[in-house]
Amino acid sequence: MSTSPEPVTPSLAQRYGAPSRSRRAAVATGTVAVAVLFLGWLLWAMLFHADPAVSSEEIGHEIVDDHTATIRVRVTYGDGPVDATCVARAISHDKAVVGEQSFTPGRDDEAVQVVTVRTERRATTVEWIGCKTSGQTRYR
Repeated sequence: MSTSPEPVTPSLAQRYGAPSRSRRAAVATGTVAVAVLFLGWLLWAMLFHADPAVSSEEIGHEIVDDHTATIRVRVTYGDGPVDATCVARAISHDKAVVGEQSFTPGRDDEAVQVVTVRTERRATTVEWIGCKTSGQTRYR
């Protein structure tokens, strides 16, 4: 047995160095800034894009004959009636578009409208694309 004292091992901070307090504060500040920016963007998206100027929904559709299909839709306006363009497509059994109809809906709030789509050949379904205004980037 040896009577010499055991060697003292230095701590990890002494051996490798510790990050400075200012670096930790900078990382924390950066993290908080990114979180605040993200929450601000989320709030902006919720407030300005949640209530579109115009939206629509399909109520039902019917294939009338080999060259005609109809679709019933309801168009809802946001703050007030605006100029909107709506689109419906007739699709055949082989998934080809056989007719398309664009129209401007009436300004009655939530009135059901019937749209007639002329087709090249018999359609099997009518796809409601939706409505949009000049300020909207996609159909709703």
